[in-house]
Amino acid sequence: MVPKKVIVPPRPQPTHEEAAALRAFELAHREFARGRFGEASSQFRSLVEKYANVSEVAARARTYLAVSEARLRTNLALPKDADSLYDRAVIELNRGEYVAAQELFERALKREPDAAHIHYDLAATRARLGAIDMALASLRRAVDLQPNLRIRAQRDQDLTPLRSDPEFEQLIFAAHE
Repeated sequence: MVPKKVIVPPRPQPTHEEAAALRAFELAHREFARGRFGEASSQFRSLVEKYANVSEVAARARTYLAVSEARLRTNLALPKDADSLYDRAVIELNRGEYVAAQELFERALKREPDAAHIHYDLAATRARLGAIDMALASLRRAVDLQPNLRIRAQRDQDLTPLRSDPEFEQLIFAAHE
């Protein structure tokens, strides 16, 4: 039996307006990806207004616009000091909102980069997210800053994903001078 040839029609080329809308979306998305939510929000809003008739691009832009605006509101509501950011991060960690917790711990570390407890809980969060190498790096920093955290790490359930890694074994259980 001879297989039938399947003829795939060529993809239609985007119109000039569709191409312009896509370029505008890419520019706005670049700002979004960089965390510049104010600029992204402005660009997505402009895109929606200017290219409303390019329905697929406008719909996606409206989604990103809503997310950008939500992020802006969240950023305004976030505490500014390391301790308050840490407290919020612990709440998110305990709720199982690991991505939000990681972001808050990272913000807290920007304000207090040598806080061992923040590095430690960031390690726990990253372990829960499955980011083993990053979790080990955070744990290493925490233990360097406060060596007695090794004792806590030996039984910490949040660090379970790290236990099979030889680096964890070396970091936590090896004899240290």
